[in-house]
Amino acid sequence: MTCCHIVDLGLIGYAEASSLQKRLVAARKSQAIEDVVLFCQHPHTITLGRNGKREHLLASDSVLRQKGVEFHPTDRGGDITYHGPGQVVGYPILNLAAIRRDVVWYVRILEEVMIRATAEFGVTAGRVAGKSGVWVPAANASEEKLGAIGVHLSRWVTSHGFAYNVSTDLRYFDLIVPCGIADRKATSLEKLLGRAVSVHEAAPPLAKHFGEVFGLAMKQASYSELLEQLQRFEQPVAVSA
Repeated sequence: MTCCHIVDLGLIGYAEASSLQKRLVAARKSQAIEDVVLFCQHPHTITLGRNGKREHLLASDSVLRQKGVEFHPTDRGGDITYHGPGQVVGYPILNLAAIRRDVVWYVRILEEVMIRATAEFGVTAGRVAGKSGVWVPAANASEEKLGAIGVHLSRWVTSHGFAYNVSTDLRYFDLIVPCGIADRKATSLEKLLGRAVSVHEAAPPLAKHFGEVFGLAMKQASYSELLEQLQRFEQPVAVSA
């Protein structure tokens, strides 16, 4: 079984995480590293996908500054979304060519990871036709979104990924039209369960089911080990005279 390293970055800025992903993608294309999944949390951040609409950002620049929210256009798919503390963000850097060359399948499988992980908490989540992500039934309303997906592929190497709301402050979603869908609200595992849930409780089921659905052997690695691998790849080769 192919190995996939899982690295917990902790709380990391969005720009720093994006830069790291680009480095990892280059290394994965060159087969200098194995598949890896980054788990992290971001400070309050709103991101806009490459096909997203700026009008789905409802807050002005001054309001974002006042609330300490960063805004970043990105090259991922999807529309607009929010990232923040209490949310498990997963960034798989996979060579999809060695697994299955099918982008739609890949998105469905990322959804499956979150659906299975949610089931471990006794909550039934599922899909909504025509809308990516993971959804749960809501009382007296349409489904609410528990997990969002936005991916990018370059020569079949993946980046970006999914965001799973665990103890996320859902008020920040009021600053946007989440994923461009005006009549759907976001929810969190904590809200659904009616008790405190930490990202450290939610991350292991996500990692376990990620390995299961992709047929990968998940292996823990540290951030420092990952950086060492990258540095070996990025160091210029000495040319002897």
